Amino acid sequence: MPEQDDADREFDLKWADSAEHKEPSARARMLAERWKHDPPGPVPFRPEPEGRAPRRSSWISTAVVLGCVVAVILVLGYLNFRAPY
Repeated sequence: MPEQDDADREFDLKWADSAEHKEPSARARMLAERWKHDPPGPVPFRPEPEGRAPRRSSWISTAVVLGCVVAVILVLGYLNFRAPY
């Protein structure tokens, strides 16, 4: 089979894209047939994962981080206060 040059290939793509009737993919046809008899139920956008504990508030994380920073500042200040020059 001879190779098509770019002009012929471009023509074929334009011809295919301008088709009035476009056949759905096999998966789309399969799902459409299945959903005729058994339509899918509503699904939340991001369901909660199974077997996972709910997340804690971000305020707790913030308080822990700020508490650690304050503790480090106090320890460094205490060590600097006690250190002889």
